[in-house]
Amino acid sequence: MARLGARVGRSPGALLVAVVALAPAAPARAELALPPGFTAQVHVGGEGFSAGAASGGGRGIPSASTLAFDDTGTLYLARTGRRYTGGEVEDVWPVYRIPPRGARLTPATEASYFYGPPLPNAQVAAVRGGRELLVTTYDRERKVGVLYRVLDGRAELVAGGTPERGTPPLLVQPEGAAVDSAGNIYVADRARGAVLKLDPAGRVLDSRWLGVKRPRLLAGRGDQIWIGSDGDAEAPWQRATGEIWKAVSGSPPALALRGPVAAGLAVSPTGHLFVADRHAGKILFIDAEGKPVEFAGFTDGDVPRSLCFAPITPATLRAGIAGDLFVVTINRGAWQVNEVLRVSGPFDELVQGRKR
Repeated sequence: MARLGARVGRSPGALLVAVVALAPAAPARAELALPPGFTAQVHVGGEGFSAGAASGGGRGIPSASTLAFDDTGTLYLARTGRRYTGGEVEDVWPVYRIPPRGARLTPATEASYFYGPPLPNAQVAAVRGGRELLVTTYDRERKVGVLYRVLDGRAELVAGGTPERGTPPLLVQPEGAAVDSAGNIYVADRARGAVLKLDPAGRVLDSRWLGVKRPRLLAGRGDQIWIGSDGDAEAPWQRATGEIWKAVSGSPPALALRGPVAAGLAVSPTGHLFVADRHAGKILFIDAEGKPVEFAGFTDGDVPRSLCFAPITPATLRAGIAGDLFVVTINRGAWQVNEVLRVSGPFDELVQGRKR
């Protein structure tokens, strides 16, 4: 087992790359340290949304911390800025649906990107079968959570919800979800300290597939399932000792890394795990020996918040985004507004190079 915060390796020859904006009139972007051969540009941006007293100047879209792609290259984002800090009105929103070409949102155009019904404390958890969006929600006061399947804009309950009288709820505070090659669904319940395993229809296979303190992140690819826990952190942005667990081919989960709380996890199309370290302002990947290696570093107070890879499909190949890494960023400490960066380059060559 490696430590996420100890003696992190560095990709050779990292270069400072200027982040390209979608609109020529947009403000200048901070630089991003990337390995040679990689580029970055803004895929989802915005203007006119309030950043409060923060220094980001309203650059970006309203706070979004989870994202996922379907096979058409459509990107889904959940507006979840007050998920851990209270407030009822701002908690209930539809998710965003962004076309493969990206978008620049304003308060006047924002509603045209809404998808599905307004849901409380929504998290974009995963996409199953290339088209079914899995979304988790929870009611903070009633301590009841739900896993929804959203298809063609309609939400259907998969698991959770109000239990029968005298029965504890199946889900309390569901967060991330992942799907294995058999279609089984794994759901992290942060409040229960457990990851549940459901069959494709939502029936419980194991209500405590993994017991771990404050699990929040799940990322899957094929028979790989990765789990990120917040450990002692009451909120995900706090400093604490977190953990990353891994399960492969039906084997029990095993502890893979211990260190700073991971802000986001993403598995590349070829099965390599990338980790967003918000406190260090870096993105890491895990090499063949299970050690963390620095991939990207942010400057000017920008930090990564969440990660997702675009799948490799005929549609994403046509759109030119297949296999690219998409990163939700907090700009200059302004967590209230975020941008989504698209990072392109030879990811497989980079990771494979660590094996030689």
